Amino acid sequence: MVKILAKELKGTGITANCVAPGPIATDMFLDGKTEEMVKKVIDECPHGRLGQTEDVAPVVGFLATDASEWVNGQVIRVNGGYV
Repeated sequence: MVKILAKELKGTGITANCVAPGPIATDMFLDGKTEEMVKKVIDECPHGRLGQTEDVAPVVGFLATDASEWVNGQVIRVNGGYV
């Protein structure tokens, strides 16, 4: 979908990208999960932890600057290597 939007915005100077975070330690992620479920997710992550909002924010910030003007139509995974 983001590739289509990037093409639709051709010539406007507007870029379209998507940030796809992995498991982030937020109320939304943790809600309804047992400690065992959360531990399993942590164990599957190469960094051995849940992501924090502070891990994602700099990527979003970069995409909001002129420095990212050559990044367009991309899905950027910010997930600590979580597969």
